[in-house]
Amino acid sequence: MTEIPEHLLKRSRERRAAMGGGDDASSDATPAASAPATTASAAPAAAAPSGPVERAAAPSPAAPEPPKPDIPVVAAYKARKKVPFWAMTALALLPVWAFMYARAVTTQAEEATGPLAEGEIVYGNCASCHGAAGQGVSGLGYQFSDGEVLKTFPNIEDQLRFVYWGSDNYVSAGIDVPGDPDREGGPHISSAQGVMPAQGADAGGALTDYELLGVVCHERFVLGGASEVPGYEEEFEQWCSPESALYSELEAGASLLTLEEIDDTIIPIGEPAPGQPGLE
Repeated sequence: MTEIPEHLLKRSRERRAAMGGGDDASSDATPAASAPATTASAAPAAAAPSGPVERAAAPSPAAPEPPKPDIPVVAAYKARKKVPFWAMTALALLPVWAFMYARAVTTQAEEATGPLAEGEIVYGNCASCHGAAGQGVSGLGYQFSDGEVLKTFPNIEDQLRFVYWGSDNYVSAGIDVPGDPDREGGPHISSAQGVMPAQGADAGGALTDYELLGVVCHERFVLGGASEVPGYEEEFEQWCSPESALYSELEAGASLLTLEEIDDTIIPIGEPAPGQPGLE
C-alpha cells in the first residue's frame, strides 16, 4: 500500500492548529491503511422487491339494509304449505277416473234399435200433451205410464187405429170410447181431454206408418211398462222387436191399413162398433 509522506502529515496538523482544531495526540495517529471506502451509514439501500407491487385491499362494501318485515297477510301466505304440483294433476283427472270406474262397475243398458229406437225420437212430438215420462198432462193428454195405456188399449191394434185416425174421426163415426169401455178406473172418453190429432198418412197426419208403429211401441213397452207385464211377449216379438217383420214391411213402404194382421179385425174388446175408422 502507499504511505503518506511525513511532511504532508505535518503540514496538515499545522493547518488544523491554525484553524483552532487543536493538536490532539489522536490526530497524529496514522489512519488505517485499508479503511473501508464507505461507512455503515453509507450502506446502500435495501434492494427493491422483485415482481408486481401488491395492491391495497378494496374496502368492504357496506352491509345492505335488512328487508322490511312482511305484513301479516303476506307472512301467512308464505308460511302456508303449498299444494304439490302432482296433486293438481291428480285432482283434474278425478272426474275421468270416476267416469271410468262407474262404467266398469255398472251394467250398460242395451241400446234400443228398431221400432223402440224410432219411437223414442218421434215421442218428442207427443211429450207436450202426454208428459216427457208419459205421466199425462191435465186437460191435454191421458197418462201412459204405470200401465195406464195398457188398461185403455189391451191390444196394440186398438191403439194403432186410434193414433192413426185421431179422436175427431172416432167421434164422427159415433165412437166416444176409443179403447176398452170396461176399463179399470173408468173408460177414457175422447172429448174428456184435448183432441188427439190424426197421425196416419191417409188421415192427414205427418207420420209415416213405421214411425207411427214405433211411437206406439215406445208408449206401450217403455212408458207403459208392457215389457214387465206377463202376456205381452208375443206382441213385442210381432210388432216392436228389432227383428219385427211387420216393422220391416212398413219401412219398405207398406201401409198399416193393408197389413193382414190389422186390416180385417181390431182384436175386439167386445164387438167393434160399426163404422169404426179403418174397418171399411
